[in-house]
Amino acid sequence: MRPLAGSVWPELPEYPLVVVPLGSVEQHGHHLPLSTDTAVACAVAEAASPRLDGALLAPALAYGASGEHEGFPGTISLGTEALTGLLIEYGRSACRWAGRVLIVNGHGGNLDALRTAGTRLRAEGRDVAWFPCGVPAGVPDVDAHAGRTETSLMLHVEPEGVRRDHAVPGETAPIADLLPRLRAEGVRALSPTGVLGNPAGASAEEGATLTALLADRLARATQRWRVAADGRLLVDVPGGSSGPVVAAG
Repeated sequence: MRPLAGSVWPELPEYPLVVVPLGSVEQHGHHLPLSTDTAVACAVAEAASPRLDGALLAPALAYGASGEHEGFPGTISLGTEALTGLLIEYGRSACRWAGRVLIVNGHGGNLDALRTAGTRLRAEGRDVAWFPCGVPAGVPDVDAHAGRTETSLMLHVEPEGVRRDHAVPGETAPIADLLPRLRAEGVRALSPTGVLGNPAGASAEEGATLTALLADRLARATQRWRVAADGRLLVDVPGGSSGPVVAAG
């Protein structure tokens, strides 16, 4: 997969697939950098690149909708409405010369914007899709934010950015039980540490396994290119269905 930013226009292939990592700038506890979601989205896209011949890797969109984290310093959120508009205009512009656009999303808070933008762009006839960097439900020890899952991913992706000696646990109740308060009050009301989960037990080896799993799901789904009405790229799992995921970020 060729980097778009380092290319010159005459050498670009005709009607290529453009892959765009999408992340956020938001708190990730005491031990993970604000850029965690963007780093994970970029790493998954790059890990899938050997199986995406002819694709172009665009510069990451590093800001997202992170209002639930605004109780912590460092978080910068565009909000869902602004992010939706950005994604729509991005898709319209890129599809003037690209055959397909695929957004690789690393932050769960971006999903509403992705669904709205994906629905609009596809209704306009633009072949745009998005893929969530979510760990399949059933993988042991999955947690929602800055816990074992994301810490393992970052220990593999950017180990120099992980401050393991500062890692502390947060709220460990299932995310489904927390969502009503999370949406109404924000993360800080539920977890003063900013963590939803527990980083204990995280490892680079586990992160490498998770990155490979996500990259394989991304590559297989891109090769099949089955897209829902809201733009979500459907991922086949054993048994023939599109399996549920637990959103990281």
